[in-house]
Amino acid sequence: MPKQVDHRERRETIARALWRVVEQRGVAHLTMRVVAQEAGISLGQLQHYFGSREAMLSFAMDFASEQAASRVDRGLTGLGDRPHPRDVLRVMLTEMLPLHADARATSRMSAAFVLEALHNENFHARARDGMIQGRAMVEQLFRQAIADGHMGSDRDPEVETHLLLALTGFATLLELDVIAPGDVLTAIDQHLDRLFTTDDDRHAGGGGSDTSGDELSRQQESGC
Repeated sequence: MPKQVDHRERRETIARALWRVVEQRGVAHLTMRVVAQEAGISLGQLQHYFGSREAMLSFAMDFASEQAASRVDRGLTGLGDRPHPRDVLRVMLTEMLPLHADARATSRMSAAFVLEALHNENFHARARDGMIQGRAMVEQLFRQAIADGHMGSDRDPEVETHLLLALTGFATLLELDVIAPGDVLTAIDQHLDRLFTTDDDRHAGGGGSDTSGDELSRQQESGC
């Protein structure tokens, strides 16, 4: 009996091969032939699953987004039933940055997709819509945090969303070895500590979260 081929699994194998090409050789080498070679299949086999470079790249980006979301979900599960919004944002940020191998692969895939989106209307619309959706989620989290008393009432959720998303710019500094991962985590923790200082905390001279930056760094290093 012929072996049954799991088409989803084969597509994911091709997507991971594409990630490796991007990570190791750069976007300039991102052709269907090169990806087929990296995946260990013929060009004809690859074209059976993806009729064009655009279709292949689109699936690879979707798969990267799914993997990043799964890592965030696992991190959030480790925080318990009612995590502090500071810790939620820390998990989201650290899984978007190239701080470990899996995140580095998906971060580079995302960067490659943005470059493609600059010259591809379909990719541009998809990338923009995804970022708008993600930004809205963060802003809603801030609004809820203010309503629940986790943040000062004087905070502007829209501005704080912009500032938080700006921290994703650490990806470039990490990739070019301008700043070390530990320094990035320190900067993130200090920003979040200041962000979640409430009105009462200011009067009392305390912080906004019960979890220290050192402890959260240890959680990140252990994969939480």
